Amino acid sequence: MIPLGHYLIVSAVLFAIGTAGVFLRRNLITILLSIEIMLNAVNLTFVAFARQSGNLDGQIVVFFVMTVAAAEAAVGLAIVIGLYRHRESLNPDAFASLKW
Repeated sequence: MIPLGHYLIVSAVLFAIGTAGVFLRRNLITILLSIEIMLNAVNLTFVAFARQSGNLDGQIVVFFVMTVAAAEAAVGLAIVIGLYRHRESLNPDAFASLKW
């Protein structure tokens, strides 16, 4: 059996990769994917703690988070496509102004 610490280390590394992707990348689609990586890191933590404690509460929460993440990805991708059609760019700096 793999110890809980190993799962938490993998989860922390995934979360750090996602955070670095959000702060360092200059493409909206890459930023959206980095947020999904961060959500998956949190899901791994929930499943690891649920496995450690022996109940299914963490796994049930993961199913709800996955549902919300799928909806977030669909809406986020639709917004990114709309922004690309309007500005012809995926650079987040091009969308700094609130004027349409």
